[in-house]
Amino acid sequence: MHEVSLCQSTIEIIEQQAKKNAVNRVTGVWLEIGALSCVEESAFRFSFDVVCRGTVAEGCQLHIIYQPAQAWCWDCSEIVEIDSHQSVCPCCQGLNLKVESGDSLRIKELEVE
Repeated sequence: MHEVSLCQSTIEIIEQQAKKNAVNRVTGVWLEIGALSCVEESAFRFSFDVVCRGTVAEGCQLHIIYQPAQAWCWDCSEIVEIDSHQSVCPCCQGLNLKVESGDSLRIKELEVE
């Protein structure tokens, strides 16, 4: 379950930003999760709550924004939306796709007091 390590890294970044900006409490976190990031939402939410204990983000509201994945099709020269690494191009049914986005997890916004 890699969600725990992702949450730990996320909290480290949140705490660094809170310290840098003299923030005492984080009340909301907006995360953008790519469709190909292989993050299980329920496991992530559980891990996030556990990892937040004793930090500036304890008890904060977690908001998850899903980012669709996009890939470049080498066969038809189009950028297309995909839902897995095994997807075929929806335009030409080609298999020569290069993932351009949708495989990351990013902190988009923090709400603070």
